[in-house]
Amino acid sequence: MKKELPACPVELTMGLIDNKWKVIIVRDLLTGTKRFGELKKSVTGITQKVLTNNLRQMEQDGLVKRKVYPEVPPRVEYSLTETGLSLKPILDSMVKWGNQYREKNQKK
Repeated sequence: MKKELPACPVELTMGLIDNKWKVIIVRDLLTGTKRFGELKKSVTGITQKVLTNNLRQMEQDGLVKRKVYPEVPPRVEYSLTETGLSLKPILDSMVKWGNQYREKNQKK
């Protein structure tokens, strides 16, 4: 059964990247595939449980794909799907806006 999606596109987008962790995870995966430990180190301040929950939700939403290698110990890698990669322009706009805001407010 498919879940009902909001009619408002802004609400829909925010529902998919609804917290700071998801945006940072997307930022880090935009540079390429990462293992769980790499993400844990790069997403400063996130707990293992919160990272796991966010990755699971993002996988369910079709933003992230998880690849498990049949090795001992198991190796798991995360990467963005095509849909996840399509968030890049949004993050690029956030970078531009954030840099402009920083420049304007550091001069005060």
